[in-house]
Amino acid sequence: MFRKVKQLLPVFNLNMGGIIVQQALPTQQVNQVDPFLLLHHGEFKFNPLSAAKHQGIGPHPHRGFSPVTFVIEGAVHHQDSRGNNQVAKKGEVQWMHAGAGIIHSERPAADLVEQKGKQEIVQLWINSPKVSKMKAPSYQFIQESHIPIIVQSTFNNKLIAGNYNNKVGKINTESEMLILWSHAANNGKQTIHVPTYFNCCLYVIKGELNLTGFGKIEKKTLVIFENDYENIEMHNSAEVQFLLLAGKPINEPIAQQGPFVMNTQTEILEAMRDYQMGKMGFLVEE
Repeated sequence: MFRKVKQLLPVFNLNMGGIIVQQALPTQQVNQVDPFLLLHHGEFKFNPLSAAKHQGIGPHPHRGFSPVTFVIEGAVHHQDSRGNNQVAKKGEVQWMHAGAGIIHSERPAADLVEQKGKQEIVQLWINSPKVSKMKAPSYQFIQESHIPIIVQSTFNNKLIAGNYNNKVGKINTESEMLILWSHAANNGKQTIHVPTYFNCCLYVIKGELNLTGFGKIEKKTLVIFENDYENIEMHNSAEVQFLLLAGKPINEPIAQQGPFVMNTQTEILEAMRDYQMGKMGFLVEE
């Protein structure tokens, strides 16, 4: 038996201060798939006549969760108030646990702008349990060549986080989860095993994917599964790329205001105050 599909959430356009992204989560119907809070898919072009450091997303704060960026095309230049300065290229991942508070920017890489290249990313927000929300911030980066890969049929499954098929992901997470970033050429078939106590969803980035017992899932659609069985069987007839996101629910109250995700409104007010007082540091971009 295979996990049943509970809901399909196609993306919708969202204007974030003049930057258009496509949002699959949250929606009016689904607030979260605990511990996953938000999923944005962005495709951007840049002005070659303007400096890269004046484009993209400028310095902004976070507290209480992990913003994670998957680079589908192009390159993302991350800088933060803890001194991290990193360019992630196609196929790579930037994983930042905001913890007690950090300020970061997400710009296009300078050579990408000069070459009139396209940037495509998926950004995922993952909630942190209460015990981790005020930890010191941390930044993790995985080069593509260092990511463990699990091959099944024509599917190459990059193990980003968690344990799977006797392999261990390189990312240290704040709660128990499994994240696979998968790509398949024509005519593949595989089964992924996910514990029933994990909430599970799957986002199709490119192409189409067929789920056994359900049918075709089109690109830019988030699939939310029931917690009924461990196995998810899938096959494809053409090239496809997707993220499988599964995690043990945190099951704690959530209070959110913009870039801060805490447990109470009082903690949100404290986050705003701490940011205004400079307790999350300062970022002077290079």
